[in-house]
Amino acid sequence: MNILITGGCGFVGTNLSLYLKSKKFSVYTLDNLSRKGSKFNYTVLKKKKIKNFKINIANYKKLKGLRKFDLIIDCCAEAAVEVSRKKIDEVFNTNLVGTFNILKKAKRDKSKIIFLSSSRVNSIKNINKIIGNNSNLKKKLHISKLIDDKFENSRPKSLYGFTKLASEMLIEEFNYAFGLKYIINRCGVIAGPLQFGKQDQGFVSLWVISHIMKKKLSYIGYGGHGNQVRDVLHIDDLCELIHKQIKIINKIYNKLYTVGGSKTSYTSLKNLTKICQNITGNKILIDKKKSTSIYDIPYFVTDNRKVSRAYKWRPKKNINKIVYDITSWINNNKNLIQKYF
Repeated sequence: MNILITGGCGFVGTNLSLYLKSKKFSVYTLDNLSRKGSKFNYTVLKKKKIKNFKINIANYKKLKGLRKFDLIIDCCAEAAVEVSRKKIDEVFNTNLVGTFNILKKAKRDKSKIIFLSSSRVNSIKNINKIIGNNSNLKKKLHISKLIDDKFENSRPKSLYGFTKLASEMLIEEFNYAFGLKYIINRCGVIAGPLQFGKQDQGFVSLWVISHIMKKKLSYIGYGGHGNQVRDVLHIDDLCELIHKQIKIINKIYNKLYTVGGSKTSYTSLKNLTKICQNITGNKILIDKKKSTSIYDIPYFVTDNRKVSRAYKWRPKKNINKIVYDITSWINNNKNLIQKYF
């Protein structure tokens, strides 16, 4: 099977390319190498003889000229929620126009699609209702509700979330109109090696890197106590799931799944700090900032039951293992991290 992975030199795309290559698939990547870290990931892929097409996904003229692929895995996205307010054109062109172009290419070549969507398609207002009074987030780490694909996705959801939901709808329309076969995975927080962390994208890696390099961090919003909760999926667990999906894609298709760390791996920022301190041996200063973005949410834990039943899959690696693996990768690549961090 010939597979094209868009956003193939990003964090998810690179890990997935390496994983599928190890499973003897013929893997190609598409990435314009515009983001920090992508040029390093490109060299990693090149060593494994994975060819990258340096093309902007918004350029359909160049995209349609590529060879045919049996499967396209669309990982390409500007995934930082706050960026979607600052760089509207870039976010829409990459996330929505890009997916539209991939769909046209898939229709033309009769390719199947696996699309990596986002938990951010869900309604901010309704997520806030789970916790109630956001200023009184409980200090105790707990699960209030598991969020599945039936959760309310009315506005507001962020401009980024809109582009991902619109992309999901486009995929479903291409299925209805042209018989295109697809799988949509709505993913929450994903973390692991080869991730260059930022505040609103890759916060687990950011926390680990900051502890290793002894840089200051901040608890932002909800009183500044660090009690916000997220589930976190190890990139290896995601790769294993997608491999399972590929193997039986002729049997199970045209499905939407919520995919995350769920009950196996979730954490508050405060708990993440303790784990980072224990594993790195460093303690750093963490400020408190009471106000936060209009796009911030206090809680998200994924319901994996549907995808688990379909593929006999569940996450194996908890938040401690995730932090340990990121720490090991950083310690082995300190010069690289200092260049990009």
